[in-house]
Amino acid sequence: MAETLGIGILGLGTVGGGVARLLTEHAERLERRSGRRLEIRRVAVRDVEKPRSFSLSRNLLTDDPGQVVRAPDVDVVVELIGGIEPARTLIIEALDHGKHVVTANKSLLCEHGPELYERARRRERCIAFEAAVAGGIPIIAAVGQSMAANQLQSIEAILNGTSNFILTEMLARRASYREILAEAQRLGYAEADPTMDIDGTDAAQKLVLLVQLAFGTRITPSQFLRRGIDTLELADLLYADEMGYRVKLLAVARIVRGRLEVHVEPTLLRADRPIAKVDGALNIIALRGDAVGPTWFSGPGAGALPTASAVVADLVDIAVGRAQLTFPVLDLWRLNGGYELLDAEHIARRYYLRFNIEDRPGVLAEIAAILGRHHISIASVIQHEAPEIEDAAATPPPVPLVIMTHRTTEGQMRAAEAELQHLPALRPPHVRMPVSD
Repeated sequence: MAETLGIGILGLGTVGGGVARLLTEHAERLERRSGRRLEIRRVAVRDVEKPRSFSLSRNLLTDDPGQVVRAPDVDVVVELIGGIEPARTLIIEALDHGKHVVTANKSLLCEHGPELYERARRRERCIAFEAAVAGGIPIIAAVGQSMAANQLQSIEAILNGTSNFILTEMLARRASYREILAEAQRLGYAEADPTMDIDGTDAAQKLVLLVQLAFGTRITPSQFLRRGIDTLELADLLYADEMGYRVKLLAVARIVRGRLEVHVEPTLLRADRPIAKVDGALNIIALRGDAVGPTWFSGPGAGALPTASAVVADLVDIAVGRAQLTFPVLDLWRLNGGYELLDAEHIARRYYLRFNIEDRPGVLAEIAAILGRHHISIASVIQHEAPEIEDAAATPPPVPLVIMTHRTTEGQMRAAEAELQHLPALRPPHVRMPVSD
């Protein structure tokens, strides 16, 4: 039996507590699978006196994270405090002291990944980050190792469980966005400040890491289209359902004519597609490889034990020595090369449009004329019959008009919208979502 692997943990919150539980409650199982004992040596917490729901020796706790990253009996530092600082500085210090690093910090890797990967390479250490994308789904191993025989051609994914839960429950319960967001917060699916989940930032950061692995291309969320679900109304989900679609916050990266198309947006998907059937707080990642074809990976994308499962799997990989072999050959620190991004204006797809219009003759013709001038063809129209108004002198309220277009480009849609906003018959809001058939 090889020597014990000493583990230091930074942060003992939801995920950190899950990691500590797995390491202590299943120590024998992990030892059998790794060939080494995985032993917690130091844990940095904010409050060493705080009661916890699992057993952990008080002697292991410290409120000084520096003691963890510098401890001579710690071989691997598990960073679970989140955010950019002090996480970045602590990881650098850990690497400089000869420690391997396991992290679930997608924000940090998205912003400072190349710097940290290069430092780890120079120190002949590794950074493992399976838990940073899609919680308990082993997608990093799948993309970085299991799909190595393929050139990935596309990624389509639901990467944020909070948004998926909200969209699922809005449709199922015919409830408003605000109602279901409050419910998600009560159930612990959404943070008190849910901004990064609902505005698409969380999914975009995860997609950045997958793009780096799958396509060898370094991008940032500011370089591609990102829209969240915070402006969606129940009406849009109901219209989509009426036409046989589901609305999902979809993260997409695919090769199109030698360039990389990337975006994160609420998207209409055919209801019979596997990715459209993933509901609640679950995640799914659909990969298409040139050799294997389409594959799907689905499961819980967050939570204490699912995410801790991915963290501990990385620890086992380090204990066995797999991570040390695979990390140096992953294309993670390339600053140039890879695929050139496809300009957003050239992204081609169909669109769902919803307008509020004056209930008078000729408005549809005016909208169709503007769309036609920008080479946008209408595939279908939904305009439910408006209630009759007895007072002939009264001004009728605006009525919703839903249009599904044929395939066009983002640039043509933007140009048409610039003209449509000057149409007197239109009333806010105006909703536009891409359609993925």
